[in-house]
Amino acid sequence: MKYINIGGLRVSRLGLRAMSMSGYYNLGEGSPQESIRTIHRALDLGVTHLDTAEIYGPFVNEELVGRAIQGRRDQVVLATKFGLVSHAGGGPGHVDSRPANIRTAVEGSLRRLGTDYIDLYYQHRVDRQTPIEETVGTLAELVQEGKIRHIGLSEASPATIRRAHAVHPVTALQTEYSLWSREPEAELLPLLRELGIGFVPYSPLGHGFLTGNIDSANQLLADDWRKNNPRFQGENLQLNLRIVSEVKAVAAQAQATAAQVALAWLLAQGDDIAPIPGTKRVARVEENTAADGLVLSAEQLERLNHLTPAAGERHNEASMAAIDR
Repeated sequence: MKYINIGGLRVSRLGLRAMSMSGYYNLGEGSPQESIRTIHRALDLGVTHLDTAEIYGPFVNEELVGRAIQGRRDQVVLATKFGLVSHAGGGPGHVDSRPANIRTAVEGSLRRLGTDYIDLYYQHRVDRQTPIEETVGTLAELVQEGKIRHIGLSEASPATIRRAHAVHPVTALQTEYSLWSREPEAELLPLLRELGIGFVPYSPLGHGFLTGNIDSANQLLADDWRKNNPRFQGENLQLNLRIVSEVKAVAAQAQATAAQVALAWLLAQGDDIAPIPGTKRVARVEENTAADGLVLSAEQLERLNHLTPAAGERHNEASMAAIDR
């Protein structure tokens, strides 16, 4: 596994997002034991970057990650997120980045993760009711206190990123980026490179669609949130299968899987990009990490660069409304 620097933080080029280990993608079987084995296998393969959040579960995903890294904390760059749980009465799903809520959140995350510091602490979604300067000011205090080491933002607009970075250096931005979500290339990536901020793409496999293993919404269980994602519905899904067909064609040439090709394309976009594909299975983490050694030809990259854009918004209407743009 190769390693890179994102905003001054050294991480494995490919990380592991633990979200799917707590019920968000209910395609097939899984268990806490298998999830922990998956984390251990990732660490054995050289993955250092683990990503979770208090809202995943809520709370149980951090507890799971905490159990998995017991005795191996020094191998891990641990990232978690706050801001989608209001601890003052609103509860899970309520955006809250007020200073008091951040301090309550960080103490809970430290306890559940079984650690005395968090390597990378993200604001999960921008709180329109709390100035970003106030939020980042509180995070800067936590850095001074040694409770967190680096500050991150998730789904933040260029204007918000600039304002935040002026208060305290932002280490990383987390936003969706993949062969079917290329919006960051227009403004975000140039800005991040101007400011020296690393980029951590989540859902680099298009919520599993780019693996080529989904061709019908009927494969998704009733409580799988992708049922409500526009790109997995009706005509959009049929149109988006054309993207997968092209990825599979490149994969056949490269003697790789579609997932590996999608990840290799993303890694080829720059050495300041550290994707965090999610899985809860050992076999998938082995498949994904192998993409670190896959080098696509110039012709293959060019073919992938010119794929038809995905049909449909990347989230449903309510989720898109919560994104800072």
